[in-house]
Amino acid sequence: MESLWRTGTPRITGTPFAPGSRSDVVVVGAGLTGLATALMLQRAGRTVTVIEAGEVAQLATGGNTGKLSLLQGSVLSTLRRHHYAALVKAYVDANRAGMEWLTGFAEEAGVPFTRRTAYSYAQTDAAASTVDDEFDAAREAGLDVRRVDPDALDVPFPVAAAIALNDQVALDPARIAGALAEQFVAAGGSLHTGLRVTKVHTLPDPRVDTPEGVAFADHIVLATGAPIADRGLYFAKTSGLRSYCVSFATDRPVPDGLLLSVDGPTRSIRSVTTIDGPVAGLIVGGNGHPVGRSDSERAAVDDLVDWTRRYFPEAVETHRWSAQDYQSHDLIPFVGALPRGLGRIRFATGYGKWGLSNAPWAAIRLSSEILGVPWRDRPAWMTGIGTRLTVPADLAQGAVENARVGAAAAAGWAGAMTTRTPVPKPAEGEGVVATRGVEPVAISTTDGQTRAVSAVCPHLGGILSWNDAECTWDCPLHASRFAADGTRLEGPAVRDLEAR
Repeated sequence: MESLWRTGTPRITGTPFAPGSRSDVVVVGAGLTGLATALMLQRAGRTVTVIEAGEVAQLATGGNTGKLSLLQGSVLSTLRRHHYAALVKAYVDANRAGMEWLTGFAEEAGVPFTRRTAYSYAQTDAAASTVDDEFDAAREAGLDVRRVDPDALDVPFPVAAAIALNDQVALDPARIAGALAEQFVAAGGSLHTGLRVTKVHTLPDPRVDTPEGVAFADHIVLATGAPIADRGLYFAKTSGLRSYCVSFATDRPVPDGLLLSVDGPTRSIRSVTTIDGPVAGLIVGGNGHPVGRSDSERAAVDDLVDWTRRYFPEAVETHRWSAQDYQSHDLIPFVGALPRGLGRIRFATGYGKWGLSNAPWAAIRLSSEILGVPWRDRPAWMTGIGTRLTVPADLAQGAVENARVGAAAAAGWAGAMTTRTPVPKPAEGEGVVATRGVEPVAISTTDGQTRAVSAVCPHLGGILSWNDAECTWDCPLHASRFAADGTRLEGPAVRDLEAR
């Protein structure tokens, strides 16, 4: 499953790695956060090294819908329900700063994009009040939203209520990530792809470990989705979410705006033009769920296809893919210094599927801190988000999520013990967990090859679940993911699964 954006996109291989090298800053991760942070710092005169386990924009950056919007479904009203208006405004202003930086860079680098109207809409009358709440919260936060007559949208699917925000952006996320990487290397930065960071150290000298050697730096930035260092326990303060997209070719007119439902099952719709994408067409996304906690990921994708064919019967599927993001329990991203890092290790996580606007402002904050910009010279939104307070509702949401994690852990181990090896060979594209002696083993068949690997996540011991859409082993605890052969793909885990 490869996204529309990454298909045919030139691969950026980067530069050779020199073990023992020293930079002012090492950035781990070549997604939007890592590349934007690296470029800002390199242009400010720092020497920067980016280390990426896979390729540029391989994960969340290359797998989203390409929507850059300040109207984000029901995010603002959900925030406002439990927090002061000042925090919601700071969040909006931060996202606006991120949007302005990214579009400014796109214009500078010659990456085309289009201006679109974004819509938050209700699919049923029962959710119309949520649209009303979002309208009020958005207005209070300074957004010029307007109410829309559902009939005026001229879409074939049900819309009970809707609000709109003009001048939002549609773009190709892989293309802009590639431009960031090219500009970074052109500015003198070092980019190493296909090299995994396995450990981060603060003392006696800040450094990162890789299979090819050590890289030293004065500052380290973890731009890896989920921090690969457990200091601060952010894996327990965020939830790993997986959602799906399908692209279609069609000769018929499709909705011109950026649409997102506020009620479930989630539907995210945008058209693609030859300006803001590789080919013209339609993207439909949604059906998100916690990683590793789905009866069938394949069914989630098939449901998007069925829905699209119901309302756009002439549409022909071209690509299907999924992406993973992490959502903080209060919907505000975590950005800044990692605890017990002596001010030398920084991170960003918890974008809640809105990385195209959240990642650039996170990069602005991270680079400001590393460059030592005084607080008095930083924008008000940075102070507002940096001084957020945890309220009882946030604690309650965290407690609920961690209770679910505990339940998933117990259910995983109990389920593994009910099936013992030997088991029938899994069919192509299928996987099963069984117990060999006292050890859970994950057995799958992909591309005609049957493999057995440890079914225990090396992060915190969760029992892995088979993802039948992507043929991966996913952890239902904290969202680490592994290929069928055990290779670590993403998440807080840093080690591969051992063969069994």
